[in-house]
Amino acid sequence: MSQAALHPMLNIAIKAARAAGAIINRASLDVERLTVSAKSHNDFVTEVDQAAEEAIIDTILAAYPSHGILAEESGQSRGNKTSEFVWIIDPLDGTTNFIHGFPVYAVSIALAWRGQVQQAVVYDPSRNDLFYASRGKGAYMNDRRLRVSKRTRMLDSLIGTGFPFRKGDNFQRYLKMFEEVMVQCAGVRRPGAAALDLCYVAAGFYDGFFETGLSPWDIAAGSLMITEAGGLVGNFTGEADFLYQREVVAGNPRIYGQLVQTLSPYTRVIKDEPKDTSGLGASAAGIGSYEDTAEEEADAALQAVKEAEEAAQAAAPKPVVRKRITAAAKAAEVASEQASEPPARRRSSRSDDAPF
Repeated sequence: MSQAALHPMLNIAIKAARAAGAIINRASLDVERLTVSAKSHNDFVTEVDQAAEEAIIDTILAAYPSHGILAEESGQSRGNKTSEFVWIIDPLDGTTNFIHGFPVYAVSIALAWRGQVQQAVVYDPSRNDLFYASRGKGAYMNDRRLRVSKRTRMLDSLIGTGFPFRKGDNFQRYLKMFEEVMVQCAGVRRPGAAALDLCYVAAGFYDGFFETGLSPWDIAAGSLMITEAGGLVGNFTGEADFLYQREVVAGNPRIYGQLVQTLSPYTRVIKDEPKDTSGLGASAAGIGSYEDTAEEEADAALQAVKEAEEAAQAAAPKPVVRKRITAAAKAAEVASEQASEPPARRRSSRSDDAPF
């Protein structure tokens, strides 16, 4: 798709992604000089993440000052918190790879309107690969239209994933999922940047993908790439409510269905927990054993954003639908009214309304 044919908001997203990519590429020339700090166990941030995010937000708000922002490093501290338009930003997905000089990382930018992603860009600065999509307009890598793979058997499929890495993640639960998927497919890959992984599904490099513990900025842009390339994306039970559920599965339609069947027993989107009657508490009873406090706090924050989006959507004025009445319909309506009137009144009406 030519640059001139792109949606104006997508053009702004591409401009912002390339600006961030330039910052990242300059920093990649000497990663040893970077100041690295830890947000939590194995979750790193550098001044490059922050500078790239600032460049993205500045570019977006210069064009659309009334829009909202949801960014990995700064959250909702900038932008209009009540806007129906929300830009979901990960300035550097794959920071751990970046600070080790492993060239698998990307900039991810998505625009959601009333909670639904409309525009998406994922930019791989080390390869100068630009993935982009507009809802209803298809997904592209550079100038090539993307389509998901056509494989139908798990035994022939290459599946992408991401390993749990935060303190408190349930590794045993993940290993069970990993084992079940691994024995069914041709191979499993874990490069370490979910935004790119999802784009690789859209491009047909992977046949499917699954991961837990992800945030909206990790998956928003990539999810639109997949659906616009003919694939499917959802939570582990196959429902479309995945953006705030911290779990995602994606693939071409046939492989997606098989992955959902395998992964659905491991979903976090489970029914109400049974009441604890042991007096030992949920952890001692084995209930919710894979949820730690940090993850619950993150879930609460993301749920607040989700509820704000739903409230904005509910408060939005509904379009007025005007019924068009044709001459034939009006004549039929008059005839129906006359047929329901008493005979005396019909005769009276006819004499009053008769042209002669």
